[in-house]
Amino acid sequence: IFHPVGTTRMGRPDDAQAVVDSHLRVIGVTGLRVVDAGVMPVITSGNTNSPTLMIAEKAARWILAGD
Repeated sequence: IFHPVGTTRMGRPDDAQAVVDSHLRVIGVTGLRVVDAGVMPVITSGNTNSPTLMIAEKAARWILAGD
């Protein structure tokens, strides 16, 4: 109830409702990513902290790899 998710839709660049691509890059904005619970399509059954940390770990790997 106090952990909003799904506020940043992930999708293809041709999807008018998508905000980020599959690597969390904001569509149409260079050098900006959304790395938070907003990219989760539905809320988890538990606290969102751990899944958000895992999203951040994955994003960090992509950033370091230059993806």
